[in-house]
Amino acid sequence: MNRDEAAQQLRGRCDEISRLVTSMHGDAKHLESPPAQAEILKALFELTRQVEVVKKHLIRLQKGDGSTLV
Repeated sequence: MNRDEAAQQLRGRCDEISRLVTSMHGDAKHLESPPAQAEILKALFELTRQVEVVKKHLIRLQKGDGSTLV
């Protein structure tokens, strides 16, 4: 596997994670526990944010800028 293939595969996995996390938002509504829901939604937001960080790094890598700054 070369760098572009690895980046493409990682991007696909990020998309899968994003879809799963999005579906989890809907599931959290049914917990009937506002404190638990609030904490779970915060955690899901953080997961989403971190997946976006990975995607940004992949975009930079594919554009030829290996910088770690986002």
